[in-house]
Amino acid sequence: MRLMKKFLAAIPAAMLLVSCIREGRPGSEIAPGDRLPDFVVEMNDGSLVSTASLEGSVSLIMFFNTGCPDCREELPAVQRIYDEFGSCVRIVCISREEGRAGIEAYWRENGLTLPYSAQEDREVYELFAGSGVPRVYVSSPDLVVRNVYDDDPIAGYDELAADIRGLLPSGGLQIE
Repeated sequence: MRLMKKFLAAIPAAMLLVSCIREGRPGSEIAPGDRLPDFVVEMNDGSLVSTASLEGSVSLIMFFNTGCPDCREELPAVQRIYDEFGSCVRIVCISREEGRAGIEAYWRENGLTLPYSAQEDREVYELFAGSGVPRVYVSSPDLVVRNVYDDDPIAGYDELAADIRGLLPSGGLQIE
């Protein structure tokens, strides 16, 4: 009987804990059709990228952490987009809770040349999503998100390239 009372008392407490697990801010999930949220990040080359600086360009924003297996699978596809589309697309990789030293080491070990912003917290990430990496946002020149990919399924090169080609004025015929 005593055990049953403890069990029954624990149920509401467990329900309260489960409801508090959500990582991010309520309503922060950016979806296709939404405008990119306002943000500013410093890139690995010292330049600043902001929402305003992306206006007029097709952009691909990826949130990642190099300790994430799905991110490690996604990064080569984004690198290929960067290599093949050149200056036709703005690529912005933003870490979630990972500093510059770890990213630099991973980039060097894996031959990546993608521009990135090392963010040791979730401040920028939480403008876009509540939980989960990788997150990839493909947006049009008018700053509207056209597609969002997460870890289920992970976006491959073909999906990303098709999204980008569909947003480029020439359909991607000016790929460098």
